[in-house]
Amino acid sequence: MKELKNKSKIFIWTLFDFANTSYSIIVVTFIYAVYFKDVVALGKPIGDLYWSIGISVSMLISAFIAPVLGAIADYSAGKKRFLLFFTLLCIISTTMLYFVQEGMVFWGILLFILANIGFESGLVFYDSFLPEITTPKNYGRVSGYGFAFGYLGSLVCLAIAVPFIKAEMYSETFPVAALFFLIFSIPLFVFLKDSRKDVKVDTSFITIGFKRVRNTISSLKDYKNLALYLLAFFFYIEGVNTTIFFSGNFARTTLGFSFEELALFFLIVQSTAILGSLVFGILSDSIGQKKSIVISLYIWIFTMILAFSISDSNHRILIYFADLFNSEIKDFQTTSFYVVGLLAGSVMGATQSTSRSMMTKLTPIEKKTEFFGFYSLFGKSSAIIGPLVFGIISYTTESQSYAILSISVFFIIGLFILRFVDDTAVPD
Repeated sequence: MKELKNKSKIFIWTLFDFANTSYSIIVVTFIYAVYFKDVVALGKPIGDLYWSIGISVSMLISAFIAPVLGAIADYSAGKKRFLLFFTLLCIISTTMLYFVQEGMVFWGILLFILANIGFESGLVFYDSFLPEITTPKNYGRVSGYGFAFGYLGSLVCLAIAVPFIKAEMYSETFPVAALFFLIFSIPLFVFLKDSRKDVKVDTSFITIGFKRVRNTISSLKDYKNLALYLLAFFFYIEGVNTTIFFSGNFARTTLGFSFEELALFFLIVQSTAILGSLVFGILSDSIGQKKSIVISLYIWIFTMILAFSISDSNHRILIYFADLFNSEIKDFQTTSFYVVGLLAGSVMGATQSTSRSMMTKLTPIEKKTEFFGFYSLFGKSSAIIGPLVFGIISYTTESQSYAILSISVFFIIGLFILRFVDDTAVPD
């Protein structure tokens, strides 16, 4: 009976992943990202810079409040209340994107910033439920289930959006994504219990939160292995985040993909992401999280190099292989980028889910929410730098080719630091 109960908790938890990825795919990665540059920013190169600024500002704010919120939620054990607030912030702001039209750069960025703060800040509390619904030996596969179910949600939401895309009703997809998020997030708030403590405090939770943050920073020196992992995570997740934020714009601007071709591309990405999340979840429980992450990072590096090679129609490697397969340059570029999507999808969810399970493994149980705040801090802080680097390189060179290649540097640095992390260490 207990086993059945745990399975129900896991299903309800993963259902929230199913819900929130509707925002990720429609707003962050695909339709709104492309719509913003094409329509709101009038298709100008500076659109990439505007978009990167919106990303960086939202991530900077999320990064600043994440550890504080994590500490507060850990102290009061009221995770669901905070998760509900940020979920509604994301849903309402996403709905309002419907009213953003041509040239409305300020409102387009502001609403995106609010939605992204809601989405990213909510993940602090969502991730911290993981140790409460399963055992340490199953962290990898349960985390993988969450990401796989999330990408399934992306597939379903994309399928719903396709008729709107064909009718060129792009703005209508934003409230549709918000409604999808709302409906499928409800079970978590209704059925998943939030452990509560009757704690008497003589000061505000904000003061307590900042105090605990200071204590956490101070105590990180006692968790050197965890601190080293967070540093590695900071760099390699930089590459993952930047790829997510700019893949749609890259395909649209550099390779000239239509919205329908982009829909097919992201269907491929989400499909392989489901498989990758499941496979790497099981793999990480078998060979360890660290080895699994290393494998995924090597795939990422190869994927970025491949994307760079096919981005320039005059690139010798591209011309050589196009001739080899007796194909037109444009057709070969399109086909090759579908391969890029397949590779990126196979490790996109895998890298994130395995990283989450490794963080859970290395974190003391009594500090789970507090340290997950720092996990979120490092992940969100990294998303400040990468998109800015991409946006600046794209704007100054008026080309996205070298911008896409710069992403591989973050994977390489993260891979190097990860070598020194001991994933067999058990936290005190």
